[in-house]
Amino acid sequence: MNFPAKIQHDNGQHEIDIAELLRSLWKQRGIILIFTALSTSIAVTYALMAQPQYKVQNYVRPVASAELDMLNETGLYKIQPEEALRRIGSSMESYDVRLKFFLANPELLAPLKSPGKSIEETIENFNTKSFTVEQIDPKKTANLSDAIQLGVEYPAGIDGVTIVNSFTDFVVKREKEKVESDFRVLVANRTGQVEGKLVSKKAAYEAEKESKIAELLEKDQLKKEKLHDELKALRQQLQTRRQNRIKQLDEAIAIAKKLGIVNPTTPSALGESSQVRQGNTIRTEVSNQQIPLYFMGQSALEAERATLLSRNTDDFTEPRVDEIQKELSLLTTNREVALLRQRGNEELFLKGLSEIREELAHLRNLHVDFDQFNLVNIDRIASPPQGPIKPKKALIVGVGLILGLLLGILLAGVRAILLPESLKLRNEDQERS
Repeated sequence: MNFPAKIQHDNGQHEIDIAELLRSLWKQRGIILIFTALSTSIAVTYALMAQPQYKVQNYVRPVASAELDMLNETGLYKIQPEEALRRIGSSMESYDVRLKFFLANPELLAPLKSPGKSIEETIENFNTKSFTVEQIDPKKTANLSDAIQLGVEYPAGIDGVTIVNSFTDFVVKREKEKVESDFRVLVANRTGQVEGKLVSKKAAYEAEKESKIAELLEKDQLKKEKLHDELKALRQQLQTRRQNRIKQLDEAIAIAKKLGIVNPTTPSALGESSQVRQGNTIRTEVSNQQIPLYFMGQSALEAERATLLSRNTDDFTEPRVDEIQKELSLLTTNREVALLRQRGNEELFLKGLSEIREELAHLRNLHVDFDQFNLVNIDRIASPPQGPIKPKKALIVGVGLILGLLLGILLAGVRAILLPESLKLRNEDQERS
């Protein structure tokens, strides 16, 4: 039964302690005011002496698709507005691009350059602290299209507006030059490829023509050799045939001499030569057997033999010899080979020449006016800021005031807790006095 009473006594004592603490803090208001005033004065001094920082920014948006049609319609280089915007943003983020820009325009960072510090170190320091490149996604913001926001934070004395606008122009111009260079390289490479294709086709045509000429000449030469062989064999055959005929005549002459046949006769007439005939008689003899050669008589046979021995050539006795001579004469000139060698404009005989010439004409007449060509649209150029973004004086003074007040209260509270009796006696002395 005493336990609830003890809890009630402790609660009453706790309330008395809080009230006592508040009275102690009020009595130490001088300390709280001193800390508050000190902290506030420090904050005011910092706000007045801190170097102001300014920030400017611009927006780069994609162009309409029609702006890139002149380039895309060439069929060699394809780039979409969103891709062009990403290329600009990537170039803006590149340290190498920023370095080249400031090296080309060192006067923009001249106020920041300190003695003994190189321009590269100044650029490195400014690049690390000042540049911001953000891609604005229309899905996450109220914007209706993609955009790149370039921001530069700079101290007083620096022309941040010129830096942002000039750097943007520098990046856009550089990317346009890269696109133009890439396009011209593609055109040159494709033209070289087509010209190389034309040269290859010419070489293939020349090889094919020479091969055809060689094939035709070889075919003619083979035919010539065969005809010469045939003519040689035929002449040998004719000579052998003449020699055989002479031998036959020799035998027939010898027989005719023995039989006393001087003039041509027949076997029947030779048998009846001893009989005496009266009147005119006409004899007709029919036989299915060949009459021996010696019945021609010695005179005829010797005349034929003499003629055969005096003969210089036997070509006229064989019609095939004339045919061979005719064919050899025709083979002396191959008209197809002559025409192949006399071709003037050989490109006319190339397969696919019209397509190659059409493509070459298209490539050589490609023209893109890059002066009228826009990769991106600078939606809003940077303009002078209304005021500095740093330091925020009101915020700094307010934070200093609150911080000083909190520090004063904390110190007074600690003193009230750690030294309660001494503070109580001092307070009573102050009341008595």
